[in-house]
Amino acid sequence: MKIFQHWQGLAPEDRGASVAMGNFDGVHLGHRSVIEAASQHGPLGVLTFEPHPREFFAPDAPPFRLMNAEARANRLSKLGVTRLYELPFAADMASLTPEGFAAQVLAAGLGARHVTVGTDFCFGKGRKGTVDDLQALGNAYGFGVTIAPLLRAGGKEISSTAIRNALSEGRPQDAAAMLGHLHRIEGAVLHGEKRGRELGFPTANMSVGGLHLPRLGVYAVKVDVLTGPQAGSYGGAASLGVRPMFGENTPNLETYIFDFKGDLYGHHLSVALVEYLRPEMKFDGLPALIAQMDADCARARTLLAAA
Repeated sequence: MKIFQHWQGLAPEDRGASVAMGNFDGVHLGHRSVIEAASQHGPLGVLTFEPHPREFFAPDAPPFRLMNAEARANRLSKLGVTRLYELPFAADMASLTPEGFAAQVLAAGLGARHVTVGTDFCFGKGRKGTVDDLQALGNAYGFGVTIAPLLRAGGKEISSTAIRNALSEGRPQDAAAMLGHLHRIEGAVLHGEKRGRELGFPTANMSVGGLHLPRLGVYAVKVDVLTGPQAGSYGGAASLGVRPMFGENTPNLETYIFDFKGDLYGHHLSVALVEYLRPEMKFDGLPALIAQMDADCARARTLLAAA
C-alpha cells in the first residue's frame, strides 16, 4: 500500500482511484462496508485525515482515538487498500468550503473517479457539506458518488462510540464483534523502568498517548512482532495502567510475551486485547505481586489456547 500525505502534484498513476472517505477510527465493520462499496468502482483508495479533525478543533479534549495512524494504515492494508491518502488536517483544510474541497482535493488533486461515504458523512468548513451536497458536487466535477448505509448489529448502530464504551467497560470481545477484528494497540517498544525483568516477567513497554484507554487492568493478549528478526505472532499477558505498586505513573501498556527471548527495543508491536482478566491492584509486597502475575499468565495461556 502506498501512503500519500498530500493531494497536490500526484503522479498520474497515483490518481484516479475509487476513494472511500472518512476518519475510519477503528476500521470497524461499518467502515469496512464503505470500503467494500468503494472497491466496486476501480483501484481502491482511502482518503482520511491526520490528525483527526476532532483533535484539531479540540486539542485539549480527552484522548478518544481507537487507533493511531500506524495501526489504521496496517488494518487498511489488510483490506486490500492500495492507496492511502492520509491528508494533513490543518487550518487550510478546515477552511475549505464543501465545493472547494470537492474541486481542489477530490477532483483536481486526487482525480477521484468515484467517492464512497457513509450516510452520516459531513465535510467542508463548519461540516456544512452533506451527502446530498457531495452527490451534486460529484455530478459537477466528474466523479461518481455512493452513499453506504449505516451498519447495525443486534438492533444497534455500529459506531466508534459504541466500541469505546465496550472497551471502557472491559468488554474487548464485544468491541471485537463490532470491529470485525480484535482491538489492537500498536507502536514502538520503549525503554521503561525494567522492573518486570527484575521480577522474572520482562515486558515490552508501549505508549498509549493520544488513544482512548480501555478499562485499566490485566488482559490476555495476542502479540504480533511487526519488525526485527523475531517478527511473528505470540501469546502474552499485558498490564494496561499506571502501576499502582510503584506510585503515580503515566498510563502505558506493558506486555509479557510468552516463551520469548530477545531484544525488542525500538521494534514495533501490535498487541490485541483478547480478554479482560482483572483490574489493577496494589499488593502488600512483591511476593504477592509475583504470585498474582503467575496466576494471570496461567489464565491467559488457558484462554488463548481456547481462542
